[in-house]
Amino acid sequence: MMGVRWADVWRRLQLRRQGVRRMANPPHVEFSENDRTSWAFCPSHLSRDSVVYSGGIGRHIRFELWLISRFGCDVHALDPTPVALEWIATQRRPEQFRVHPVGISDHDGVQRFYLPRSPSSADFTSLPRDRKARKFIEAPVRRVSTLLTELGHSRLDLLKMDIEGGEYGVIRDLRDSRVWPSQLLVEFHHNFPSVPFRRTYEAIVALREAGYEIAHISPRGLEFLFVRRP
Repeated sequence: MMGVRWADVWRRLQLRRQGVRRMANPPHVEFSENDRTSWAFCPSHLSRDSVVYSGGIGRHIRFELWLISRFGCDVHALDPTPVALEWIATQRRPEQFRVHPVGISDHDGVQRFYLPRSPSSADFTSLPRDRKARKFIEAPVRRVSTLLTELGHSRLDLLKMDIEGGEYGVIRDLRDSRVWPSQLLVEFHHNFPSVPFRRTYEAIVALREAGYEIAHISPRGLEFLFVRRP
């Protein structure tokens, strides 16, 4: 059971004050990635033939492996950062778990990723966490629309993003390119000092306008499940 912290309570209060709440209530499953992060998804929308993209794997793939074991679908893991790629190379994984050494972004090309505060962390971010952030690497990135073309997919059943602040640009690009995953799992990062809550609110509004409804919000108020209305 994940402990509740005052920061979590404050974030949930922020959401309520802005009118951000669950709008849809489809049958869904909650999965605890670790003692802090939990994801929710709608199993009725998934099958063996589903197309799943997971952006930002770091050192956490329990959720992705569980999807594979439950549905038998392919999961395309997208992460260009060296810590993640070195770690995943040491892991046993099924053939349905497909690793692509690129990140998800709002453009095709190369992007800066600022180093984590701790050498043991895999949390590279495209946004500096604070003004002291100076060290970065550069790594390849792709738009979701480009990945669909390159990987030969005509649809996207589930897109999960834990990309340390890069989700805001990707959501804008999904809207501009009219790519609509059936369900969208997002960890927002307004817990970063450099990311005002306004950015999360604007992203949520954009998704609402694109036909998505909030189906779940995690206890700490960062992980969201959006489902698109038929």
